[in-house]
Amino acid sequence: MHTGSGPAVVVVGEALVDIVHTPTGTRSSPGGSPANVALALARRGLPARLVTQLADDEHGRAVTAWLDASGVSVQVPGSPARTSTAVAHLDGEGAATYDFDITWAPAPWHPAASPVVHTGSIAAVLKPGADTVEHALRVARPGSAITFDPNIRPSLITDPDDVRARVARLVALSDVVKVSGEDLDWLHPGRDHRVVAGEWLGRGPSVVVVTEGAAGSFAVHAAGIAEAPAAAVDVVDTVGAGDTVMAALIAEIHAPTAEAVRARIAGWDATELAAVLRRGAEAAAVTVSRPGADPPWQHELPAR
Repeated sequence: MHTGSGPAVVVVGEALVDIVHTPTGTRSSPGGSPANVALALARRGLPARLVTQLADDEHGRAVTAWLDASGVSVQVPGSPARTSTAVAHLDGEGAATYDFDITWAPAPWHPAASPVVHTGSIAAVLKPGADTVEHALRVARPGSAITFDPNIRPSLITDPDDVRARVARLVALSDVVKVSGEDLDWLHPGRDHRVVAGEWLGRGPSVVVVTEGAAGSFAVHAAGIAEAPAAAVDVVDTVGAGDTVMAALIAEIHAPTAEAVRARIAGWDATELAAVLRRGAEAAAVTVSRPGADPPWQHELPAR
């Protein structure tokens, strides 16, 4: 499938299979936060390459077919023994408990020249692969704008201090950070989200976007603070909503070179920043209106 011309956005991180056990049966579907971002980008017509870990097994082939159907190219530096899974057990009321079986140990690689390199979630903090990712981002940083979404998975974290320090380093490496209010509560318990976002902005990024679910979103930038409400929608589930917002942000800044990307971000004023947030909310509204991580195609989004 053709997904547009020009250098691809490189997305680094996990792709996995979500296996959901319910009282009435079992269903499985491909997922993983970075994979969802790559999928959402490709559906918007942007060339997207996912650097990930997939085995040549049933789950791996299913994930690859899912990505290919939306036009995502896949790069696997070092094949794991098995494809990662996230198993959810739902009780009769729909409450879930999760078990992760994650392999994240990609072989060292150098990201191809790209105007934007994105990472986040498990891949950014789970060792040993997190060290490989951080090194690759440092190598890429001079020629690529970096985007980052911590997307914390507390049940996988055994060393919170290491994760908090690692997130701080990645924030400082990034041009664009998108973070949920829930993540900020874990990273900086009890602290005001706007204060923390302002501190993060001072460490290096050009913009920090904070999503607050039904309360909407806000962004801090040299031009000031902008905010936008969540779009009005009947929510089926919220799987992939944050990833859709992240992809929408990348789509807003995408340009042929990192220099052009950075100039575009720097040129925003508060009014334009609020419009960017609204368009991210519109995209997420499509995703939450249907089950699973099923981000919108370009034709499903309002014309600009």
